[in-house]
Amino acid sequence: KSFLNHTANLSCYFPNYQKTDIKDLRVFWQKGAVEVVHEVYYGQEKHDNLSPKYINRTKMDMDKWTLQLLNARIVDEGQYTCIIQHRDKGSPKVIHTSECLLNIIANYSQPEIAWLHTGELKPNEYLNLSCSSSGGYPEPKQMTWLISHENKTRRLMRHMDVSQDAVTKLYNVTSKLNITVPTNTPTNISCLLHLGEQLGSLVSVPLGI
Repeated sequence: KSFLNHTANLSCYFPNYQKTDIKDLRVFWQKGAVEVVHEVYYGQEKHDNLSPKYINRTKMDMDKWTLQLLNARIVDEGQYTCIIQHRDKGSPKVIHTSECLLNIIANYSQPEIAWLHTGELKPNEYLNLSCSSSGGYPEPKQMTWLISHENKTRRLMRHMDVSQDAVTKLYNVTSKLNITVPTNTPTNISCLLHLGEQLGSLVSVPLGI
């Protein structure tokens, strides 16, 4: 995983037990079946075969056998393959391959609750709220509303509208809540954005009624 616009580290997992000289190896990384991302040709960096979008964006750490992909973008997501060939009696022979799956993460803004109506609130009328968060990646799982009063919390699931920016590929999400105004009891309303198992959740500032 790598954060958007940060450096992604893709490991080749090559142990090099025999301490083979880099001048006897051809190391190249490719994305998918056709795009060449980086190439070290018998000790020299070679740029002839690189896909244009990776030029000047990669560095190879030959001590750790790790490729650094600079300024990682959402379009860089995908499967990368590291291939190492050894110069064996003149004809190169593949001695190692490994694959690495890159996922990009962009942080969502803190969810924010907004009123969808104006005027005074009266008991048993309907309360219309929306909760929004923007600028994140990947697409979140769901948005949950939390209604808390008298030490009890109810969770309400509502439809989440999702839109994706055509250029940046980042997501914006909104959910709407329509409930009756609570009577005689101070109530806190929050919304929770679930980003997935490994990424956790974001919660809004509570709205007190």
